[in-house]
Amino acid sequence: MKRYKKYKDSGIEWVGEIPDHWEIKRLKYLAKVNSSKKNFDLENNSETEVVFLPMEKVSKHGTIDQDLRKKSNEVSTGFTYFERNDIIVAKITPCFENGKGAFLENLETEFGFGSTEFHVLRASNKINKKFLFYQTKTDRFMNIGEAFMIGSAGQKRVPLSFVESFIIGIPQLEEQIAVANYLDEKTIQIDKLISNKQKLIDLLREECTAIINQAVTKDIDPNIKLKPSGIEWLGEIPEHWEVKKLKYVATIQSSNVDKKTNEEEKSILLCNYIDVYKNEFIDDSISFMEATATEKEIEKFILNKGDVLITKDSETPDDIANPAYVVKDFDNVICGYHLAQIRANQIELHGEYLFRLFQSRQFNTHFEVSANGVTRFGLPLDSIADVFVPLPSKEEQLSITEYILKETQKISNTIVKIEKEIKLLQEYRIALISEVVIGKIKVV
Repeated sequence: MKRYKKYKDSGIEWVGEIPDHWEIKRLKYLAKVNSSKKNFDLENNSETEVVFLPMEKVSKHGTIDQDLRKKSNEVSTGFTYFERNDIIVAKITPCFENGKGAFLENLETEFGFGSTEFHVLRASNKINKKFLFYQTKTDRFMNIGEAFMIGSAGQKRVPLSFVESFIIGIPQLEEQIAVANYLDEKTIQIDKLISNKQKLIDLLREECTAIINQAVTKDIDPNIKLKPSGIEWLGEIPEHWEVKKLKYVATIQSSNVDKKTNEEEKSILLCNYIDVYKNEFIDDSISFMEATATEKEIEKFILNKGDVLITKDSETPDDIANPAYVVKDFDNVICGYHLAQIRANQIELHGEYLFRLFQSRQFNTHFEVSANGVTRFGLPLDSIADVFVPLPSKEEQLSITEYILKETQKISNTIVKIEKEIKLLQEYRIALISEVVIGKIKVV
């Protein structure tokens, strides 16, 4: 990679050196952040259908789904206003850390509305719009923004003051355009590679899901006699199986233990949302977060072998109740915030069988329907407790879980390998953007 001939100290520790001919500026001198709707005329646009962007319609790579339209008079109050060529940045956790945001260069309507959890940046004539967008995709912007978040656990947000005060290195406009064009070309190439790998993962996961669906709802014997379960989503089940609500064969609780550290509490390790979302099995290979909890919380939420943890919050209702299975008894790891902890009674229900049930598409559909929310969806404990569970004998449950593990292990190993490749590409994407927009790499 080429470098500029001469650099100078920016005077900002986390910026470091910048090319000698670049300047440093705070964003508030280059763009308006969350400006008013002075250009919006509701009286003459009340019936106009505009693009509406809830959080789930915005990706972490800058793409948006514009299918959802609403009349202006339905969304003109209580939602975020933006215009074509604005930049939107998610401000709430974990959407901000995940990099959710977009350059609305191709917004299909002149203006639109969306989630209240966006900051909106409107570039001045001093900065190229795409160059500004790439500044919001750097590791510096995301890491420092995360440190400046305010609010309670699960509702932390990046404040307006951080965005306005964020310092960037900036060359002349012509060079900004060259930088933006270079990054467009490179990120398109990287995103295509990621997309192809993700499609392969989706196909492999569908194969796993099909195996699990068949085993936990129809048994592993293809010749077994079936009967109506009486549950619409479940359909027919083996005639000797029972059906019971989960609350009668397991205990269900929601954790309220957050990431805060208090001196008067005991040190523990916290199994967080991301630990469950990213892992099928909870074991010693996970680097748990250090935190504190009271004796009562430790006793209540300690992880035991056989526990099933599920995510009970999500940006979209179809990505909720993701499960993970606890494979051992832990001495000091407890269930964290945004998770439900389910413990099978071990008399009628085996924990690993329940885990596989949560992985099945049919079973999970119940939670997709039960989730409620607007910009973020939550799963009430009652909807978890009242779900119907197909119950073979305990011996059959063990046979089913052994069969699933055997049949899906090779597929899972392949998925893990591809996911590592995707992670490396994503890290390279962020690193490339971060290096180019600060002038560490010369592209002109």
